[in-house]
Amino acid sequence: MPRATFDSPAGVAYAAVDLGASSGRVILGTVAGEGLALEEVHRFPNRPVRAGGAERTLHWDILGLYRGVLDGLCAAATKAGRLASVGIDTWAVDFGMLDADGALLGNPVHYRDARTDGMEAEVAAALSAPELYAHTGLQHLPFNTVYQLCAARRSAQWTVARQLLLIPDLLSYWLTGTRGTEVTNASTTQLIDPRTRDWSRPVAEALDLDVSLFPPLRHPGDPAGELLPGTVPVAERHGPVPVTAVGSHDTASAVVGVPAAGEDFAYIATGTWSLVGMELDTPILTEESRRANFTNELGVDGTVRYLRNTMGLWLLQECLREWEAGGSRQNLSELLGRAAKVPVLRSVVDAGDPEFLAPGGMVGRIAEACRRTGQPAPRDPAQTARCVLDSLALAHRAAVADAQRLSNREVRTVHVVGGGVHNELLCQLTADACGLPVVAGPAEAAAYGNILVQARAAGALHGDLATLRTVLGSALRLRLYEPAGDQRPWERAAARVRGSSGTT
Repeated sequence: MPRATFDSPAGVAYAAVDLGASSGRVILGTVAGEGLALEEVHRFPNRPVRAGGAERTLHWDILGLYRGVLDGLCAAATKAGRLASVGIDTWAVDFGMLDADGALLGNPVHYRDARTDGMEAEVAAALSAPELYAHTGLQHLPFNTVYQLCAARRSAQWTVARQLLLIPDLLSYWLTGTRGTEVTNASTTQLIDPRTRDWSRPVAEALDLDVSLFPPLRHPGDPAGELLPGTVPVAERHGPVPVTAVGSHDTASAVVGVPAAGEDFAYIATGTWSLVGMELDTPILTEESRRANFTNELGVDGTVRYLRNTMGLWLLQECLREWEAGGSRQNLSELLGRAAKVPVLRSVVDAGDPEFLAPGGMVGRIAEACRRTGQPAPRDPAQTARCVLDSLALAHRAAVADAQRLSNREVRTVHVVGGGVHNELLCQLTADACGLPVVAGPAEAAAYGNILVQARAAGALHGDLATLRTVLGSALRLRLYEPAGDQRPWERAAARVRGSSGTT
């Protein structure tokens, strides 16, 4: 594999704004010599808020997040002295609406809010699921942007909305005054044709949605404006600071940050969600792919992120919140140690079941799902945690197997990136379930991918994705998990899950 070439003075720094569903962080990346170094300079919580009378809509605290971004950029500029560029990646599907003056019309609604209830039937009446998939190749999820848009147009805000901005594009607009729609995140709206990498006019017309409400598409590496004067004063001491479009869907950036050698790999981007799939050159839009609930999201450099989006550590995070609220706070490290001693595959649930989507009451919902399928319900936190992790490993196993079958490509290594790399039990269970070696790391894959794209756009790095990934080799400490044990218990457990979910 060719090595990346560097054309950068020592110490050139880039700021990656990386917002996840539970926290945000600003990470400083320095390209120097023949390597890339990262340092987290600011972290802040992402706490959704319920408000709005009887309906009590679940919102993102977008102004609180923006304040965290500004504080983080100040910290990054103070640490670095000079920022060469800023890039932003966040979660997908959600958006803010702007009025004719460019002012935000209310806090963006959280994808876990119930406003999309009933919207699937409304969309299906206009466009069947097979037709929608043939046009967009997107996995069916009840919170996809098309369902949110259909719900939003019932609101008073919709009548005065003049533009829609996805979350990373909204933050970029506030920083620069420049509006655009980055294409990797736009591909999660279910309004993009992955073959043309442009808006699907047939879908928009069938659903009576005006895609001109979104500003023009831009691509990773494109300029996205400059920090407005006075926005981050400490960053402006050395002149204008450009903002660069990156893979603004955090998974798009995370896939760039997968330290893979060659093409025979699968990735699992772990965190609140587990996104399991492969990097392809072209989308797979077959009916078999739709029935397997695989998505064709756009990646950097014309690639396709062919993956299945399933529940991730959200299940465990919700249990931890519930135990703490009940006065039984759990030390995660100790809990995982106890969970490791629970017999493997004692009880498992379908980690992709929509019944686990909403917040609240997760411990009881998991127990009830086990009882409903004739399995012993977890009796304590350790058994619940083990049920969650075994179930996630099974979901990873199924997605990796289906990705190989549907793409007709072999996987030799599974790369786990994101927050889940710190969960050693989950990584080992994933290796055991898949029967494949798992390489864990980096946890900050999205930030690495974000900064690699910025550095290449600035001319500090050169090469394609495979070449850029060679930069990661000297920057990372990875851990290898070899598969152990017999595959037959996993096969039997997978059959239990298929039976409980009614899938074939």
